[in-house]
Amino acid sequence: MSGRRIGFWYRLAAVLVKPPLIVLFKRDWRGMEHIPAEGGFITAVNHNSYLDPLSYAHYQYNTGRVPRFLAKAALFKPAVVGTMLRGTGQIPVFRDTTDAANAFRAAVAAIHAGECVAFYPEGTLTRDPDLWPMVSKTGIARVALLTKAPVIPVAQWGANEAVPPYAKTKRVRLFPRKTLRVLAGPPVDLSAYYGQEPTAELLREVTETVMRAVTALLAELRGEPAPDGLYDPRAAREAK
Repeated sequence: MSGRRIGFWYRLAAVLVKPPLIVLFKRDWRGMEHIPAEGGFITAVNHNSYLDPLSYAHYQYNTGRVPRFLAKAALFKPAVVGTMLRGTGQIPVFRDTTDAANAFRAAVAAIHAGECVAFYPEGTLTRDPDLWPMVSKTGIARVALLTKAPVIPVAQWGANEAVPPYAKTKRVRLFPRKTLRVLAGPPVDLSAYYGQEPTAELLREVTETVMRAVTALLAELRGEPAPDGLYDPRAAREAK
């Protein structure tokens, strides 16, 4: 199997994180057959809880293809957490600086090396009141068009019931025991965009195509229809 080996730091993280996840939560994992067995690829994942990176990482770790997340640079500053993040090969993102482009170069290099790079395209916890995916940043489109690597949409639900986003009270709700649901889908077909000039409009269109696939999977997990279009927090603020 090509790609990053499950080395010391990832195995240590698994030893620390998997037991409490197994004890505290039930799991409904589907679509693992869509995670490529070899070669570089991208995953696009929705974000609705501070807990969901652990839920998703647990899911993909069990496929044998460990992800390299693009993570906020601030997360690398605490000594213990930073050491763990660097040891497991996570990629720091320096937002709104000239160093932000380095994260994309590192992501492209990782994919060319046969690894998986995991994107949370929304860039932060969704602001949608009903926790559907929102309008996302275009970094994933840039990397997808540069590498032409498979882009696997992944939806997750359930972590938000245990650790609700932006909760002011009852921030952790472990009982009754929640189910962490993760569903991966087939690669998003982006071939129509290859070879085109990566204008801002094109990048937005590619990103929306990916996020529509993620939203459709989330609708399947939730058992309810998704809203038309992606939630735009800027438009919502201007409408007030």
